[in-house]
Amino acid sequence: MDSEWLGGLVDRYAAALELYARQWCDVPEDVVQEAFLKLVAQRPLPDHLAAWLFRVVRNGALNAAVAATRRRRHEAEAAGEAPNWFQTDAENPGSAPLDAEAASSALASLPLEQRETIVAHLWGGLTFEQIGELSECSASTAHRHYVAGLSAIRERLGVTCRKSRPTQT
Repeated sequence: MDSEWLGGLVDRYAAALELYARQWCDVPEDVVQEAFLKLVAQRPLPDHLAAWLFRVVRNGALNAAVAATRRRRHEAEAAGEAPNWFQTDAENPGSAPLDAEAASSALASLPLEQRETIVAHLWGGLTFEQIGELSECSASTAHRHYVAGLSAIRERLGVTCRKSRPTQT
């Protein structure tokens, strides 16, 4: 099997295989690429290349769909178990829960140094000293960016910061 021959197969079948895989999964390009990699490893080559490729792509797409469903379910369960970072205003107990899109927009609207510090600390688990080294500033400056950013987010969303973490059961 030489590269010209393989390139010809890719040119001939890749688009159709991607369309075929798209019926089942969100990553058809990846599935098709994996199928061609499996073809390169086949010894001897299948007798009916097109049929073999379609079968491998179908199986790969179905597997990718199952994996994506499992991942989404796991992420939803994990998100449901995580404590909320924000709570609604105590003066308005009937107010609506925090809108994730509004929170993302509020985070995106922050100046870069505040946004970088919040993401590195909350999602990355970095200390302010580590963030300071990363951002080439002092730990106290990183902390000031963090506090200012959270304050701006709270103000934009009209929520207050949770004073203590809920107890785990």
